Amino acid sequence: MFESKEEKAIEKYCRAANYFSAAQIFLQNNFLLKRELKEDDIKPRLLGHWGTAPGINFVYAHISSLIKREKFPAMFVLGPGHGFAALQANLFLEGTLEKYDSKATVDEKGAGYVMKNFSWPYGYPSHSSPVTPGVIVEGGELGYALATSFGAVLDFPDLISFTMIGDGEAETGPTATSWHLSKFLNPATNGAVVPILHLNGYKISGPTIFGRMSDRDLRKLFEGYGYEPFFADTSHSKMAKILRKVYAKVRKIQARSRSGNNALQHFPMIILRTPKGWSGIQELHGKKIEGNCASHQVVTTEAKTNVEELAALKGWLESYRINELFDSKKGLDPELKAIFPEEKYRLGDGWMNYTKKLVKKLNLPNPTKYMEEVETPGVIGSSSMLRVGLYLKDVFKLNKTQRNFRLMSPDETYSNKLQSVFEETSRAFMLPVMSFDKDLSPDGRVMEMLSEHSLLGMLEGYILTGRQGVFASYEAFVQIVSSMTDQYIKFLKVAREVKWRDPVPSLNIILTSSGWRQEHNGFSHQNPGFIGNLLEKQADFVKVFFPPDANTSLAIMDRCLKSQNSINVIVAGKTLEPRWLNAEQAKREVETGIMTWDFASDPDPHVVIAGIGDYLTKESLAAIELAKKMVPEIRLRFVNVMELGAFTLGNCTKSSTCLIFESFFTKNSPVIFNYHGYPEELMPLLFEKQGSRRFRVHGYIENGSTTTTFDMHIRNQTSRYHLAKEIFELAAEEKVISAEKAKKLCAALEVKINAVAGHAKKYGVDTPEIHDWQWGKD
Repeated sequence: MFESKEEKAIEKYCRAANYFSAAQIFLQNNFLLKRELKEDDIKPRLLGHWGTAPGINFVYAHISSLIKREKFPAMFVLGPGHGFAALQANLFLEGTLEKYDSKATVDEKGAGYVMKNFSWPYGYPSHSSPVTPGVIVEGGELGYALATSFGAVLDFPDLISFTMIGDGEAETGPTATSWHLSKFLNPATNGAVVPILHLNGYKISGPTIFGRMSDRDLRKLFEGYGYEPFFADTSHSKMAKILRKVYAKVRKIQARSRSGNNALQHFPMIILRTPKGWSGIQELHGKKIEGNCASHQVVTTEAKTNVEELAALKGWLESYRINELFDSKKGLDPELKAIFPEEKYRLGDGWMNYTKKLVKKLNLPNPTKYMEEVETPGVIGSSSMLRVGLYLKDVFKLNKTQRNFRLMSPDETYSNKLQSVFEETSRAFMLPVMSFDKDLSPDGRVMEMLSEHSLLGMLEGYILTGRQGVFASYEAFVQIVSSMTDQYIKFLKVAREVKWRDPVPSLNIILTSSGWRQEHNGFSHQNPGFIGNLLEKQADFVKVFFPPDANTSLAIMDRCLKSQNSINVIVAGKTLEPRWLNAEQAKREVETGIMTWDFASDPDPHVVIAGIGDYLTKESLAAIELAKKMVPEIRLRFVNVMELGAFTLGNCTKSSTCLIFESFFTKNSPVIFNYHGYPEELMPLLFEKQGSRRFRVHGYIENGSTTTTFDMHIRNQTSRYHLAKEIFELAAEEKVISAEKAKKLCAALEVKINAVAGHAKKYGVDTPEIHDWQWGKD
């Protein structure tokens, strides 16, 4: 029973969309069923997910109709990316797909092209992807849609993101924390997210938690989260009314906030119950299909070879009566086309596809303004994060009017020593603020929440819609979003190859509070593994930087904020450490990614020492000074590696790369690397034509505890004493000193190691010799 002509058109449209969703999974011929369905019409490999598709089509059609009525900018973010067949069906029928893929014409030929190429080698994938217009989250790894949507609507006051979350996806940790993000969204200055929790009751082989909960319990749960739930079902009339109410409430909340009422508002959400596989096969082989997990993926897996399954598929597809709804030449029936808004408001073809028009170039301060003088290398008193905080403060200041920059900090901005930004902005917070709270306001531009998933998801949504930001995290706990970052790398890799996708600002991640200075928090806080995960990707747009001091940290931060279509990771400490390079030197090393430090180097070295990372660089230089003091005749060179990549540590497959490599590390001299992360990460980068026997790699070897700062180096054999020992051993191999002398020197250093460790055990601190060490001072 329909209350309006519009609702009847939506019902018919859903029949068409359901047909095209199913047909993509099954058909390679006979696309509009103009003849009887045969085995040869069925694809040889049946891939895709049917169960969630009808609900997606239902929601897409009703939102489109609402947009046509109200004319407002909107996004559709689909959490279950495995429901891609449905999303693609809608993009095809509304005409958006043809705009980006000229072969996808809205007629029989185009329908065949779309159906044949779904889940087909070198065709369309089985899940949402960057080749899909309007997509900013793939949904292959469930859980990130809600956070991404909240990030997308930041600083876009009129935008509404309708975000569909499957009840299976709703069981994930990332989604569970993302419900709270409404508490950071100021309706006065930001858009709105309307979550649509789709309860079809089942995952791959069993029921969902949310699907089995009562409406009463769901209402209590989501009211507690701060939402006003509206319950919808398969009724078109009911859904149309609910959407109109939801839209009116969103605009009312925004109007109230924009008139000066900053109280936390309960935004509406929709809880939609539909049967799994709604409108599909009811029963097959005596097993319930619709309304059961059996409809999750391909229902008739043997349709090409099994007569009963082919007949079931035939009856299913014919039930939609597609020829009443879609003409082979004219395409979709005009009555059904009428539910869609004009092109600029289409869900699949919104402004988010044109980030070039949205990206406002950041106004950046000159990083040298925040750099410190370095008259003598090694002067103590510089903190990378404190200096970067000063720089970011002015980034906020210079872009106040543009409102296109955010800082996401799950482990708190104060802890990460970036608190200078609070001189210019504050932390976003819509809940009550106490008189003794610091730096909280409804319109703050720093987002803090102890959920790496939620904040990284917000930043991804913010970036993919044209804005810029920085994500700062404790090094050990960024591993929580390691897989999430992998997904973003995959998204960006494909997006960079899609012609119509404009470049987007880079995703910039700061890793601080590193394991080398988490001796007070202990073993649980000592984990550099995220770096290795990124290096494994071997993508030229994934950059990992290890600035050795504050000046280089500033130069790298500036470079990263100017870059596009990349993922930049800056690994830098927050403690007071030596200043090594002046502004000019810092800029030069950032440009090359590697530099020989002349003040610590001899010509024609017997041994080369390379430091990668601020704390490891300090120990490397201390080792050089110690070794030269003990054996002056040893010639040593120090190389600082700031960026790990093909250019700096290439595999020598090209002669030019070999020459660059040899200019730093010589052709034959042994090289000792002191590396911030796991040695196993660096070793593959050193396999070059000459072999890797001349390379020794020190790094974090999973030894740690609550201990002293220097004892972390002792435990992981990255200390100055361990490096000096290896220098002497290599010097003996190079015939610079005798084996006997090297043995005596190493024994003396072992005594030193034991003495330093003993001092730490007895007094709880490092010796003054270690604590007060400074380059060039006895």
